[in-house]
Amino acid sequence: MKPASRYERIYAVIRRIPKGRVASYGQIADLAGLPGHARQVGYALYALREGSTVPWHRVVNAQGRISLGRVIPEGDVEQRIRLEIEGVAFDADGKIALGRFQWRPR
Repeated sequence: MKPASRYERIYAVIRRIPKGRVASYGQIADLAGLPGHARQVGYALYALREGSTVPWHRVVNAQGRISLGRVIPEGDVEQRIRLEIEGVAFDADGKIALGRFQWRPR
């Protein structure tokens, strides 16, 4: 399978995440038919062009934390701001309560 087709499947799943909800890299991989390929989701997000309409900010790690700051300078700050605007809350340690905010597709 070509990476581009994998990326499109990943982006299609991410576009389904509603405002105010988040999903983990692994969850996105599973829903895109790529179980065990959470890292591929990270690569797909990194490949997005500036101005993309894919809601990349709704993807967090399995602990409910933002991981983007390690890849894109200040990306973690932008991601947190976008999520807070949508109503996603962080605790004092910068963690999202996945029990409350994780997207659970039907």
